[in-house]
Amino acid sequence: MIVIDATGLPSAACIDANAHALARYAALCEEAVLVPIIEPEVLIDGTHTQARCQEVTEAVLRGVCAQLARHGAALEAVILKSNMVLAGLGCSMQNTAAEVADATLQCLRRVVPAAVPGIMFLSGGQTGEQASRNLNAMHVAGPALAGGSSLPWPVSFSFARALQNPALGIWAGEDANRIAAQRAPIQRARCNQAALKGLYQAAMEVA
Repeated sequence: MIVIDATGLPSAACIDANAHALARYAALCEEAVLVPIIEPEVLIDGTHTQARCQEVTEAVLRGVCAQLARHGAALEAVILKSNMVLAGLGCSMQNTAAEVADATLQCLRRVVPAAVPGIMFLSGGQTGEQASRNLNAMHVAGPALAGGSSLPWPVSFSFARALQNPALGIWAGEDANRIAAQRAPIQRARCNQAALKGLYQAAMEVA
C-alpha cells in the first residue's frame, strides 16, 4: 500500500521496493503454476489532489510493469488490482465520476501493457454507491477515450469494503437483521454488474 502525504511521500525508493516485491511475488506464483494477483494500491487517505494521485499511480504502475519484465513474469498471466485515481478524502476538491473515469483510464492506458488480461479495481474506502458510479463511468467513457475502440483490457471490480460495509452496517451484530444484511451485498453486486455495462443508475440503489 502506498501513502501520499504532504512531505513528498512516496519516495522513489519506496515505489521501487514495493514494485520489486510485487514482481518477485508474481514470478514465484507463476513458477508454482498459480495466477498472481498483484495489488499496487495508492491509498485514498490524505489531502492530496486527484492530479497528485494520478502522478503517483502512474509512477507505481510503471515501476511494477518494469519489475515484472525484469523478473520474467508473463504479463498474460497477471491480474492487476489497482486503485482508481481519486483525490484524498481530506481534499477540498472531490471529483465527479466522469473525472475519476477519465483520469483513471488515462493513467492505465499510459502505463499498463495490453497483454495484461484484466484490471480489477479496489474500492479503496469509497462508499458502495461511489465505487459503482465511478466504475460505471469508466465503461461509459472507455470507448471514447480509446478512439472508438474497446479498452485494451477488461476492467472490473474486486471491491471489499464497498461490498462488505453496507451489510455489516445493517447487521450490527443483531440476528434480527441477518436477512436484510444478506440482501445488501447481493444488491451491491447487481449494481456493479450493471456498472460493467455502463448501465448503472442511482435509482438502482432503492430497487
